[in-house]
Amino acid sequence: MAEVSEFRGVRYNPEKIRRMAEIICPPYDVISPSEQQALYNKNEYNMVRLEYGLDMKGDNERTNKYVRARDTMNQWLKDNILLQDSVPTYYVHEHIFEIGQTKKRRLELYACVRLEPWERKVVFPHEFTIQKAKDDRLSLMKACAANFSPIFGLYEDRGSKINQLVVTRVKSTPTYSFEYSDSHKFWAVNEPEFVQRVGHFLITKSIYIADGHHRYETALAYRDYRRQMDPHGSEAAAYNYVMMALVSFSDPGIVILPIHRLVHGISAPVLDKFKKGLAEYFEINESDSGSLYDSRPGNIRIYGLDKGRVMSLTLQPKIKVNDFLEHKRSQEYGKLDVSVVQHIICEKLLGLPAGDTDKLAHTPSGESACNLVDNGQYQFAILLNPIQATTIKAIADANDRMPRKSTFFYPKLPSGLVMHRLDGEV
Repeated sequence: MAEVSEFRGVRYNPEKIRRMAEIICPPYDVISPSEQQALYNKNEYNMVRLEYGLDMKGDNERTNKYVRARDTMNQWLKDNILLQDSVPTYYVHEHIFEIGQTKKRRLELYACVRLEPWERKVVFPHEFTIQKAKDDRLSLMKACAANFSPIFGLYEDRGSKINQLVVTRVKSTPTYSFEYSDSHKFWAVNEPEFVQRVGHFLITKSIYIADGHHRYETALAYRDYRRQMDPHGSEAAAYNYVMMALVSFSDPGIVILPIHRLVHGISAPVLDKFKKGLAEYFEINESDSGSLYDSRPGNIRIYGLDKGRVMSLTLQPKIKVNDFLEHKRSQEYGKLDVSVVQHIICEKLLGLPAGDTDKLAHTPSGESACNLVDNGQYQFAILLNPIQATTIKAIADANDRMPRKSTFFYPKLPSGLVMHRLDGEV
């Protein structure tokens, strides 16, 4: 089972930094170029300078965003902008946010988890990764020897034993409390009883990656890199661990949005053939946009093939996703709407490649997807339904993975609440 530990986190010094709302930033993979620049301008100590630095003219192997991140971190440590906790600590984050008209609360326990390869079946993935993103993160880790943003991990908490400990702790005065789009409270917790009981309960758990597959695989690569440099390094070396924000599967604040597909660049003959081909595999109902948000299981919607109309698709009972695959996948995989979209709609009927293609874009917002079709930027949108957290566990337990861009956990974990240095020991 997973080895979970407290750690000596690096945090912003509250005597130097008074407004945490100006300091934290989203994780690197959701920061747009315009937002990246805005975060730079927001505060000279904004976390974006470490998490996702700007490329600059004249960058080379000796001078680049990774080197600048390293130098910036070291300067902030020297100037006491950042401080490292003196004793190993767990951290608790209460994130209160709104989704639609509903207010939700998510409780996250920040800890270090010993890195294990996927085949050990201690930490479980549910999506595939791409190499480009991992290369970027590995360059940053090699330069800075730190985790700047946490991986989002899920675990089972039968009896709510861990949750009860966390809930009790969040009744105390927080270390940080601020508003940044949502409401954030953060506690550094190192009381011996809390540390002992959390460690005792977590030692029996498996961890399921919700968000951060690229960062986890990068952390594994970095661990191997450090082991090659120091073959006799300690098992307690910090690089053998990765920082995670752990959330119970039963937490009511888990929100998973679908990731819709936007299609463009399809020629008229292919589009005409596509429309006819849909009838071979799906039961089809067409209506106006009033049925746009029909979220019945097994119901996939296409918006914009006919202007202002919604095409509702239900896979015919005789059609099986595995029939379209060269290598058979799990039964759980075949039940996913996103698998149907990937293999039957995109690959079979549209002829799009299995990997990345410039003819597909993605967004977790159905409203944005439809607006982009209405204003002519895309030909049509393929709208999916949310995937449940239990489905993610079922896919992982079946030793399978979903297609890329299947889940969008909302809201994203902020970067900058605490960091994990990869030198020394946990």
